[in-house]
Amino acid sequence: MDEIRLSASTARDGLSPSASAAISSAHQKLSRRRRRPLIVLLVVTLVAGGGAAWTWVVAPMLAPAYKTTFLIDAAEGDLASVTEALTTVVGNSSSRDSQSLRSFGGECGSDDNTTQLVGFGTGNRQEIAEAARSVRQGAKATLQRGIVEAVDDFDSTFALKAKQVNRIIVVTRHGEDACDSDDEFVQKQIRDRVAAAGLMIEFRFIGYQVPDHQPLKKLTTQLQAQEPAFADSPEDLQKWLDWFTTVEPVLRSAQSVVNVLNPTVDKLNAATDALKSGRFDLADAALTEARDAVVDVEIKDLDGRTASVEAVDVRDRAVSLRRLQEEVIKAADVLAREARSGRNLAEPLAVYTKAAKAYNDEAGLMTKRLTELRGKVPGGTR
Repeated sequence: MDEIRLSASTARDGLSPSASAAISSAHQKLSRRRRRPLIVLLVVTLVAGGGAAWTWVVAPMLAPAYKTTFLIDAAEGDLASVTEALTTVVGNSSSRDSQSLRSFGGECGSDDNTTQLVGFGTGNRQEIAEAARSVRQGAKATLQRGIVEAVDDFDSTFALKAKQVNRIIVVTRHGEDACDSDDEFVQKQIRDRVAAAGLMIEFRFIGYQVPDHQPLKKLTTQLQAQEPAFADSPEDLQKWLDWFTTVEPVLRSAQSVVNVLNPTVDKLNAATDALKSGRFDLADAALTEARDAVVDVEIKDLDGRTASVEAVDVRDRAVSLRRLQEEVIKAADVLAREARSGRNLAEPLAVYTKAAKAYNDEAGLMTKRLTELRGKVPGGTR
């Protein structure tokens, strides 16, 4: 099971406002030593209350932002380069991600032609690296069964669903299943299993030294997955694995911060103009929306992805955007209050304008930084 971690922000997920406030207050007042028994008691009590308590209260509190399965091809070929690349990259992944490792490759119809080597859990990067080094060479590329069983891994009893992303990163040197030539059947089996799991699962495929690109392209099209990446050298393979494992999540969380905060500032800008004509309703609505714009999950995710200078920079800019947006809200509050009092708005409007400009300047720099980071995708095609 995934490692149990509890913080003020995760504790609030899935609870009522009054319960959230109580837990937040307790989190601030209790020392780490005193919180630990409280957390254990809370978990035990809720689990004892039945499956509903787990589903609606405990699971959202403990769920990781990301759940990732690495699914690697152990059939004939350059397995050593695959395991070496994975070993290097997984060490730079977020310690807060829940990750697992599965391999495929063996005899058609055999029970052991795909194996989960490491189950889902946080803080298991070293375990995954060690397991990757011990993968045994298989006979045939049992790709279909590997994917189907990898999907099932997400649907185990009491499995914690990811708050943001469930994904399977597949590294294959064959691009198609060696045991079933009926592509349509293979693709249907995978789609049906994903649907049965009741989850949104993203696939990332890397074809390593694959002689024919078309079967893998066809598979990703049928699965409505992102177009596969192809690597001819161990260096390219490592770059693609690093991109999907460490860079893509940084881009996603940072973009989410921008997508949530930018619209609220835009609406506040429009509301300040409406205040001049006494449209306090527009200002109140914009302020309410701005206060409700929470990006704690995304920023917490970025906190765990600081293995590179680029990731640290993006995380710091996201934190700065949240702080500057709070300054805009404070200035808008003052402006609305002064407008209701019938006072001169010159001074509070100047304060608001300054705060909004500071936010917009930082948002522009963040957008530029994310564009630059996307431009570093291997091959420069995405």
